[in-house]
Amino acid sequence: MVKIGNIELSDFPLLLAPMEDVSDPPFRAVCKENGADLMYTEFVSSEGLIRDAAKSVQKLDIFEYERPVGIQLFGSDVETMGSCAEIASRVNPDLIDINYGCPVKNVACRGAGAALLQDIPKMVKMTESVIKSTHLPVTVKTRLGWDENTRNVEDVAERLQDIGIKALSIHGRTRVQMYKGSADWSLIAKIKENPRITIPIFGNGDIDTPEKALEYKNRYGVDGIMIGRATIGNPWIFNEIKHYLKTGEKLPPPTMEQRVDVCRRHLEFSIRWKGQVAGVFEMRRHYTNYFKGLEHFKPYRMRLVEAPTFDELSSILKEISNDYSEMVC
Repeated sequence: MVKIGNIELSDFPLLLAPMEDVSDPPFRAVCKENGADLMYTEFVSSEGLIRDAAKSVQKLDIFEYERPVGIQLFGSDVETMGSCAEIASRVNPDLIDINYGCPVKNVACRGAGAALLQDIPKMVKMTESVIKSTHLPVTVKTRLGWDENTRNVEDVAERLQDIGIKALSIHGRTRVQMYKGSADWSLIAKIKENPRITIPIFGNGDIDTPEKALEYKNRYGVDGIMIGRATIGNPWIFNEIKHYLKTGEKLPPPTMEQRVDVCRRHLEFSIRWKGQVAGVFEMRRHYTNYFKGLEHFKPYRMRLVEAPTFDELSSILKEISNDYSEMVC
């Protein structure tokens, strides 16, 4: 059993990565239904939360069926991050996570996310501020370093464990790499092998099949795996990996009926959370992913992104299920 503070997980937990504009409550709901063990919110701006910005506050929404779930915070100011950890703790998540890994310009170039990999003393102070501001377990997600010349995550792991973080998730690329090239898990393995490290270490990057999950589990010895982009339009990847790890056999690919059912469930959660207008609008970015690779699908996609109500969308989804009923993906 893997433990994060007082949170008990499975022997090899699968985590849903925090992804901006993706891992909102509706998406987390279908991932939970399909086997995710621990999930995180989209990253929440500490500056936005302090200003009581509606978008940041809405990201604090969590639901009982999601648990265990963590709220992820990012920011560039030490005191502000501490204050935001206190605010986030009031909605009673299971843990607080700090983002030291986001590589995008409008985060990193403002001194937040992966930018902290260039200032480890400040990262330590910020982490201490968050830990002191909450009664909840604090975890961190980061990268190997800023660039190839500063792959400093081994030092980061020791220093952050020493001040009290309860788990560390590491993406196997530097900030400069963004999402290009292949993720390198060799440093992640060295951290796991370090006798000083006692907290759970989760690997992240490029896990997109059950076979790769098993290979990386065995090769790098991590305590669990965090999965991000491979879950988009494919939330059943969690159960597929679990089944493969347990039996050595692959589950059959989802039928079109199963794809439509999960898509419809996602839509239902979206409308329940945001109301029909916003819920329908927010789902439009997901249809291409749920039905990727289908021949002659463009007319259906256009209808899906133009339909204004759940009833119309449900009817279109039923047509898709019928018309592609013999297909598996």
